[in-house]
Amino acid sequence: MLENRVAIITGGTRGIGLETVRVFYANKAKVILFGSKKETVEKALETLEQENIHVKGYFPNLKNIEEIQTVVSQIIKEYGHIDILVNNAGISANKKIEDTSLEEFNHIMELNVNAIFNLSKVVVPYMKENRSGVILNTSSMVSIYGQPSGVGYPTSKFAVNGLTKSLARELAPFQIRVNAVAPGITKTDMIADVPENIIKPLIQTIPLGRIGEPKDIANAFLFLASDLASYITGVVLSVDGAAMN
Repeated sequence: MLENRVAIITGGTRGIGLETVRVFYANKAKVILFGSKKETVEKALETLEQENIHVKGYFPNLKNIEEIQTVVSQIIKEYGHIDILVNNAGISANKKIEDTSLEEFNHIMELNVNAIFNLSKVVVPYMKENRSGVILNTSSMVSIYGQPSGVGYPTSKFAVNGLTKSLARELAPFQIRVNAVAPGITKTDMIADVPENIIKPLIQTIPLGRIGEPKDIANAFLFLASDLASYITGVVLSVDGAAMN
């Protein structure tokens, strides 16, 4: 579905991002994963090599637009074009507002919102040159419903939705599509550490009767990245088993 397309996937060293790397590679994309640290990128690449998955990896600081430009220029030099950008990197939060410092709030916004802006700003001119491209952002079910604490996280994801919808309208004349996926509760490292007595009641609130797998989210990204979604842009696709419907 993605043969010969060059895809950058941020937050690609674990969880949803790593599974998206696998799914895109299986569909013949040329994949470049981004991670936050050299060590995590090398570990992910080693894991993937053991699975006979051959991709490239970088670890630019997504808060530093000059670092991003340097890495993207290297990718363009090697591949000639960038067709798909998956802005998946981000962090969550669960502190109550009185326990959250302004610095912590700003840190969430920098990584969950500003990083998407920075990387998109650098990649878009190359997509415009080719008059084609797909930008996909990771949102969250809490971007629609909020959450009981950790206000910075849903705030950032509401912003991701706004960025997605607005950028879709701005870039549509250049045949660049912009969409987001809003995962529900998904079996990632973070969820793996949650006690079973907390997870079981959560599962009971999901009509499909299970939490999501990373591949469920990766498959949604695959669909939106492919030509099957060629007339879809500006959409925030919920992938949550109807958890809050």
